[in-house]
Amino acid sequence: VYRVGSQQGPVLDAQVLSGKPMSFNNYGDTDAAWALVQEFPVHTAACVCVKHANPCGVALGASAKEAWERARDADTLSVFGGVVALNRPVDLETAQAMRGTFLEVLIAPEISPEALEWFRARKPDLRVLKAGPSQFSATEFRPLSGGLLAQTRDLRVWDDLRCEVVTERQPTESEWADLAFAWRVTKHARSNNVVLARGAVTVGLGAGAVSRIWAAERAVQNAGAGAQGAVMASEAFFPYDDVVRLAASVGVVAVLQPGGAKRDSEII
Repeated sequence: VYRVGSQQGPVLDAQVLSGKPMSFNNYGDTDAAWALVQEFPVHTAACVCVKHANPCGVALGASAKEAWERARDADTLSVFGGVVALNRPVDLETAQAMRGTFLEVLIAPEISPEALEWFRARKPDLRVLKAGPSQFSATEFRPLSGGLLAQTRDLRVWDDLRCEVVTERQPTESEWADLAFAWRVTKHARSNNVVLARGAVTVGLGAGAVSRIWAAERAVQNAGAGAQGAVMASEAFFPYDDVVRLAASVGVVAVLQPGGAKRDSEII
């Protein structure tokens, strides 16, 4: 792990309180999980589960325990061996709720003494991290063979987007809430990605696909019956109307995407 100048980072400066040493992949996945969980307002408990740098379960809840349980249940298969980030302190009750799930890393703003003691006794290999200052550098880097790419990090928040409804029906209040939730997730999933969400939990995720329709098909497949009444978000525009038709066929009620395709009028 190397520091760029005097910059700080929540994962770079995190305290490893318990567990095995962090690996190369652990650092990357933990940074991805923490960046996403910080997208959600602090007054709401949020949990992000990441596997291979992609979110596999994201949820909000009334407490850290509920947020974790909802995120875990969003994809119990993929969360196995994953990294979990919470934006709320982890207490003993939340720690005990992780009993039956194998995890690589847990990161949170605080870990209670009782929870830490439980982790050390029951999950001695789990890397338990207390996050450092929640401030990300304005510049992010990607490795190249022999060098680095640098770009300005996208720090815009949902309220800055000023979404435009281009169809006749306005989304309901609950649909807007789910669209905002899904957009925060799609911002941090690998392209091509499509996110289905309902009730502040991801019900289907398709990420890292070489085709947008494949990403949508994977999200729909993962969602199953949960696609009915869900909203859909895509991090880039739809080049064709195939994703919209697929969404409609499984009962998706609202779609959020940047637009800008040559066929925008057909898609709308």
